[in-house]
Amino acid sequence: MSNAHHRKKQPALVRQQLLDVAARLAASEGMAAVTLDAVSAASSVSKGGLLHHFPTKNALLDALFESLLETFDGDIEELMRGDPLPQGRFTRAYVMAVSGLKDRPDDSRNWTQVTITLLAEPRLRLRWRQWVQARAEEYVGTDSSLDAQIVRFAADGLWFADTLESHDIDGALRRDLIGRLVELTGK
Repeated sequence: MSNAHHRKKQPALVRQQLLDVAARLAASEGMAAVTLDAVSAASSVSKGGLLHHFPTKNALLDALFESLLETFDGDIEELMRGDPLPQGRFTRAYVMAVSGLKDRPDDSRNWTQVTITLLAEPRLRLRWRQWVQARAEEYVGTDSSLDAQIVRFAADGLWFADTLESHDIDGALRRDLIGRLVELTGK
């Protein structure tokens, strides 16, 4: 008889471990490498245990996206708490969260894979659209100006450029660019 029946079950920890492994696989080998077998093997969780938490690969990818989105939301909330000016607060936090991904390699790699997957997966695009729409509605009183919308589009462009590594922007130019975007949020 195995010890599995006697081990203390920690479903939240196992679920997070599976998401962490999926994120590492996606970052190092691409989303195609995130298979149920690969995640099970790399996490030392049985396939049955994995299927208990994520019955399909899509369920695993959706949960990975939600996990990244929760972290991103947390980053934005933390940045907003430190900003005393209400006008444009969400947009400034969005710019800083997006531009800050480049300084956090693990998060950046995870978002790179998810961003690429967003282009091909309608259900993830819909979820991202819902997140964007919910934030637009939540901050309509402070972040709906034309300048704030332009700044968020520019931040998305920076995010995409960072994801593709398509532009070489030196540190000083990047700081100036971000500074200018932040400046526009107060208008």
